[in-house]
Amino acid sequence: MKARIYKPAKNTMQSGRAGTAQWVLEYELETPRRPEPLMGWTSAGDTLNQVRMKFSSKEAAVSFAESHAMDFVVAPEPQRRIMPRSYLDNFKYRSAEEEA
Repeated sequence: MKARIYKPAKNTMQSGRAGTAQWVLEYELETPRRPEPLMGWTSAGDTLNQVRMKFSSKEAAVSFAESHAMDFVVAPEPQRRIMPRSYLDNFKYRSAEEEA
């Protein structure tokens, strides 16, 4: 069993950072997904791809994976890029060269 441990990034549709403080452990797909012929739904022969466990820290997720003898990969934590802007910047004129 192979697992992936990562910290989810902020969704582009949300302004806050809710749900990004926890670390997530997900199993990698063992079998390929394929459309079901009758209904067209996407299905897989493996039910572990539905499991998504959340941990309060990276160390807790790693210790869980090690205690269950899993192969795992830890993804680096996403970095926040803060671009300070003022409300006035929304209305400033920018030439085509500055936009590109």
